Amino acid sequence: MQRLITNARIVTTSDSFIGTIAIDHGLIARYDSGRTSVPGAEDWDGDYLLAGLVELHTDNLEKHLEPRPGVRWPAMSALLTHDAQIASAGITTVLDAMGVGDFDARSIRASGLQAATEALNHAREQGLLRAAHLLHMRCEIACDNVVEVVEPFLNDPTVKLVSLMDHTPGQRQWMDVEKFRTYTQRNQKWSDEYLAEVVKERMDMQARNSNQNRQQLLELCRDRHLPLASHDDTVAEHVEEAVAAGFRISEFPTTKSAASAARKHGLGIVMGAPNLVRGESHSGNISALELARADLLDVLSSDYIPYSLLHAVFLLRDQAGWTLPKAMATATLNPAHLVGLDDRGEIASGKRADYVRVRESRGVPVPLETWRQGKRIA
Repeated sequence: MQRLITNARIVTTSDSFIGTIAIDHGLIARYDSGRTSVPGAEDWDGDYLLAGLVELHTDNLEKHLEPRPGVRWPAMSALLTHDAQIASAGITTVLDAMGVGDFDARSIRASGLQAATEALNHAREQGLLRAAHLLHMRCEIACDNVVEVVEPFLNDPTVKLVSLMDHTPGQRQWMDVEKFRTYTQRNQKWSDEYLAEVVKERMDMQARNSNQNRQQLLELCRDRHLPLASHDDTVAEHVEEAVAAGFRISEFPTTKSAASAARKHGLGIVMGAPNLVRGESHSGNISALELARADLLDVLSSDYIPYSLLHAVFLLRDQAGWTLPKAMATATLNPAHLVGLDDRGEIASGKRADYVRVRESRGVPVPLETWRQGKRIA
C-alpha cells in the first residue's frame, strides 16, 4: 500500500523545500515540491522529512553492557536498550563499534565481545531490532591477542568497517605522555606509582605487538575487501601511512594538520558529534567546529551519545554556515557511501524509505518519528 506524506519540508542532497513524498514497498517512489491537500495524505505541517541517519562509530552499546565501572549488564537487555535509543535519535542504520583487544583484561572491550555479538545475531534473526545493525570492528593493535580474537568475525557479512587503533601512551592521541597522565588521572584516580607502571607496561606491549599485528590485520582485511579506518591521526605521517596501506577513512584526527593531510589524500574525515555539540573535544583534541569551518569534515559520528548526531547536523548549519543539505550529508549520504551502503542515505526515488520526522524547538532538532524501509520504528 502506498503512503503519502504532504506539506513536509523535504531535505534532499541539494535542496530543501515543502513538498509531498510517496512511499511504496519500503522504497521512496517519488517526491514533488509545493503545498498540497492530497486526499488520504498525511499532513506534516512543515515538519522536516530527513533521510534516516547512518552511524559509523558508536560506543553506546558498550555503555549499556557496563553501565557503571565493574558492573556487567545482560547482553540482550543492553542491546535492546541501545537499539531503542538509536532509533529514537533518528538513526536507521548503525555500525556498532566493537572493541577488540584492550590493555585492561577486565574491561568490557576485552571480555564482552562474544556475548554482545551473540545477542546481536539472535535479535536480528528474531526480528527484534528497530534499526539496521551492522558491525565496526575496532582493533587495538598493541594488544597480545587482537588478531586471533577478531579473525573469526571478519567473515561475518555484517562487518562493514575495521579500524586500527593504538591508544598506547606515546602514540597518536597520546604522543604527549603528559596528556595521557592528565586524562587518566581525571578519570581513573590512579597513584603516580601505579600510573608509571601502567605506562611502562603498555609501551612494552606496543613494542612487542603493534607492527606484526598491524600487518596481519591489513592482510586479513584486504583479502575480504573490508573498508579500513585509521584512528586518531595526529601528524601528517599517520595519514600518509594510512594512504599507503589503502585506508579509506581518517577517524577522529586530533589536529588540523592531520585533517588537512587526510583531505589532500582523499580520505573521508570523521569527527565526533559530541565534540561539535560541546564546542570542544573532551580529551583536548581539535574542535570539530574548527575543522567544519575549514571544510575539513565529511562525516559526523555520535560516538557515545546517540542524540548528538542530529543535533550536530543542525549546528553545522547554524555555527559553521553550511547549508542543511550539506550538513545532513555528514550523517547520511557520506557515511553510507564510505562503507558501500549505496541503497540508503538520501531522499531520492528508488532509495530505501529510511526517514525521520523532525521539528525544531528553540533551535534544537527533535526527532518525532523514525521510519526504516517504510515501517515506523520509533
